[in-house]
Amino acid sequence: MNETQYQVPLTEYDFERQFDERVAIEWMQENWSKSFVFCGLYAALIFGGQHFMRERQKLDLRRPLVVWSLSLALFSIIGAMRTGWYMLHILNTSGFKQSVCDQSFYSAPVSKFWAYAFVLSKAPELGDTIFIVLRKQRLIFLHWYHHITVLLYSWYSYKDQVAGGGWFMTMNFLVHALMYSYYALRAAGVRVPRPCAMLITTSQIAQMVMGLTVSGLVYLWMQEGRCPSYLDNIVWASLMYLSYLLLFSSFFYQTYLKGSGGKAVKSE
Repeated sequence: MNETQYQVPLTEYDFERQFDERVAIEWMQENWSKSFVFCGLYAALIFGGQHFMRERQKLDLRRPLVVWSLSLALFSIIGAMRTGWYMLHILNTSGFKQSVCDQSFYSAPVSKFWAYAFVLSKAPELGDTIFIVLRKQRLIFLHWYHHITVLLYSWYSYKDQVAGGGWFMTMNFLVHALMYSYYALRAAGVRVPRPCAMLITTSQIAQMVMGLTVSGLVYLWMQEGRCPSYLDNIVWASLMYLSYLLLFSSFFYQTYLKGSGGKAVKSE
């Protein structure tokens, strides 16, 4: 497909227009394995940090947490708007199948910058866990497992510009816009109604269902030669989304249906 077919009718800002995705893709192709280093340091830091904090008083980091969560909320809201317009454009002009198999998301005006910003953001997002450790909150498996696997898969996939990326990234931006806004309000001391937390977890579960669906469709349409991807990528994506679906469904049941209270929406 000709890239010019997918010009999005949006005003481009200078940083979006000047962004060179070719340099970004080349860098990721050469350096994506550094994500393992980030994950190794992350694991050492959080579990070492838990040991360090065991005999110490928890820290009051409410104000830094408000700033942190609000910053990520704004980033996710803008990212969701910019990539969302692109995906709507593809859906309206070329249909659902092309929106799944589209590869121009990585190089089209506007979306090319936000695709790279998305994958890079998975490294600083690891900082979420530092607040949990220093405030001596309960760190569940879902939280750190999710952070590690999303970082690894995002960097691994971006280098190959695989089909389905537009859906994966836009959905994640949308969910994070809700989730980090919720975190910011909670950190600021605002009492958020319980149904709002339930809605966020439900949106996370819906994201996993859609992620599995898109992965399956990429595999199906890849056989026709129209969906550029690789079998190993589809396998990893499917295993990742399936594990998330099971973990988030379990979290929803334990938190909202079994009556354990639901004090936080864990990271997605």
